[in-house]
Amino acid sequence: MTVKFITFQRKMKEEEVNRCQIQEWYPRFKSDSIKTMIHELPESFIEYLIDDHGPFLLPLSIDDNDALPNRIHKPEEEEDFEVSEGSEDESEQPSPPPSFPELEMKIKESIKALGGSIFPKLNWSAPKDAAWISSTGNLCCNSFSEVAILLRASDSLVHDLCHVYDSCSDKTVSRPPKFFLALRKWYSSLRPEMEFRCFVRNGILVGISQREVTGFYPALVEKKDELITIIQRFFIYKVKGNFESESYTFDIYVTTDDRVKLLDFNPWGAFTLPLLFTWEELEVSSNEEGDCLEFRLVESQCGVRPGLKTAVPYDYLDTSPGSGWDEFLKKADEELGQQIRSPQAGA
Repeated sequence: MTVKFITFQRKMKEEEVNRCQIQEWYPRFKSDSIKTMIHELPESFIEYLIDDHGPFLLPLSIDDNDALPNRIHKPEEEEDFEVSEGSEDESEQPSPPPSFPELEMKIKESIKALGGSIFPKLNWSAPKDAAWISSTGNLCCNSFSEVAILLRASDSLVHDLCHVYDSCSDKTVSRPPKFFLALRKWYSSLRPEMEFRCFVRNGILVGISQREVTGFYPALVEKKDELITIIQRFFIYKVKGNFESESYTFDIYVTTDDRVKLLDFNPWGAFTLPLLFTWEELEVSSNEEGDCLEFRLVESQCGVRPGLKTAVPYDYLDTSPGSGWDEFLKKADEELGQQIRSPQAGA
């Protein structure tokens, strides 16, 4: 068979991108997804997320028990905050931290309703690139402040906020009229190797890729044929014909008892990662006759694809005593110390 390699240049349409917003697809697929609560975000909070001027401020919390205070005022430091009337330094005083009491209350109530722990995402994306800033190294949040810090620290969310339509052939707007925050129930028992990305071209499932490509899982290779059957069945009976686009991707999680949970939809091409494929390979596969479904896994340690490591932009943070960040970093150091001292650390 002669394979003709083509240059992948397909442009999306705005409607295809819009269908992949979680507030659009989740109500229809709710019974086959993980429990999620969605809130419309006020424009003032969007402005806070995209503001890249000045220090990295956390919102002022209405809850004294919240985990990450914006700034801790200590009595012995009060004189540092005093400015005499008419002082030339008045204009240089930092702006007060933002506050979103109504949104904070809604998020607090939703976190409680979802069992106390959630992970956040906007219309399209989750702040996975900001996991470094969490003391636990993941997206698990228990408070409004923890949600805010992940969203504010994420560079990938700038795509949602400012550039999501850049790859559209019929681009008429630079951003959607409204942004939404999805709070998704956190399951600590989820295994990353059981998450997969499925590629649908012209209504046909043409590819399945391991989602977590930075690790090799031998048990996954042994279960490959069984997983193909499980995923194909889910596509045929749950997804096909129920999602309007002809070409798209969807992410799923396969549970220990072989149930499938729908996690996300993404457009075909452009900013969606093809993972263990290339878009050229997927286009060629979709043009072939017969059974064209290919399932790719990391099948040896040599096949591991290291992910991008995001370093903490330490010079961007105000880590002075009382900043709130000093308390956060102290908490992270303590957790690291506990992990090192743990009996399981050397296992």
